Amino acid sequence: MSYSVGQVSAFAGVTVRTLHHYDKAGLLSPSGRSHAGYRLYSDTDLARLQQILFYRELGFSLDEIAGILRDPQANALEYLQSRQRQLSEEIARLQQLAEVAQRAIEVQQTGVSLSPQERFEVFGEITFDLSYATQAELKWAHSEGQREAMARAAAHTKEDWRQLMGEATAWRAELLAAFGEGEPSDGERAMDLAEEHRLHISRWFTSCPPDMHRRIADDFIADPRAFALVVPPSQQCPGLAAYTCKAVHANAARHAGGRTESQEDR
Repeated sequence: MSYSVGQVSAFAGVTVRTLHHYDKAGLLSPSGRSHAGYRLYSDTDLARLQQILFYRELGFSLDEIAGILRDPQANALEYLQSRQRQLSEEIARLQQLAEVAQRAIEVQQTGVSLSPQERFEVFGEITFDLSYATQAELKWAHSEGQREAMARAAAHTKEDWRQLMGEATAWRAELLAAFGEGEPSDGERAMDLAEEHRLHISRWFTSCPPDMHRRIADDFIADPRAFALVVPPSQQCPGLAAYTCKAVHANAARHAGGRTESQEDR
C-alpha cells in the first residue's frame, strides 16, 4: 500500500516540509511516485520513518541517524549506549537544578521580600550573583551544611539581615585596615579577623569548622564572585582576596595546633 506525503505527515505527526527535508538529505526517500509525480511512501518507508523519529526523539543528529541506518547492527548499540550515558548525566544535572529552584521557591515563600530601597539599605554594594549561587548550590548539593545554611537564610527576618550585614560591614572595615597597614596574613590580628568571619558564618548560617572555612576561603581566589560576597568590588584591592584566604588557612592551622572549638563556635 502507498501513502501520499500528506497522509504520512498527518499520521506520523511531522510536517510535509520535514519529510521533504529527509528526502533531500537522503535519509528517507519515498519508494515511488504517482503518475503526477507526487511522492508515495510504502510500508517499508514508514517503518524507516518510525526509526528516524525514534532516534530524533532521543536527540540524535540527522548525520548520526544516517550512520545508524546504514548499518544498524554495527552502529545502533554503540550509539544508544553513548546516548543513554549522556541522558543519565543530563537527568542528574536537571534534578540538581530542580532542587536549586525548589530551595529558591522556599526562600521566596518566607515572606522576607525587600524593596529595592530596603535591599540597598541592608546589603549596600554586596550583590548576590545568581549564576554563582546556582553553581554553588550544585557544587555543595550533597552538603548538610549547605542545606542548613539555605534553611537558616530563608528563616532570617529583615532585621536579622540588617544585623548580620552590619556585623559584616564592621568586620570588612577591620580587614581592610589590617591589610592596608601591612599586617601579616598569618599574624595574630589577621587570624583573629579570620576567626570572626568563621564565627559569623556559624552564627548566621551553618556550623563552620576550620576545614570548611578553608574550603570557603579557597573560593575567594578561585572565583571573584565568591569574594564579592565578602568585599564588594569597589572596596577590593590587588592581593586582598589572597590575603584573606591565607589568614583563614593560618587560623585553621592555629586550631589544628590544639585549640578546640568552644560551644559558641558551634
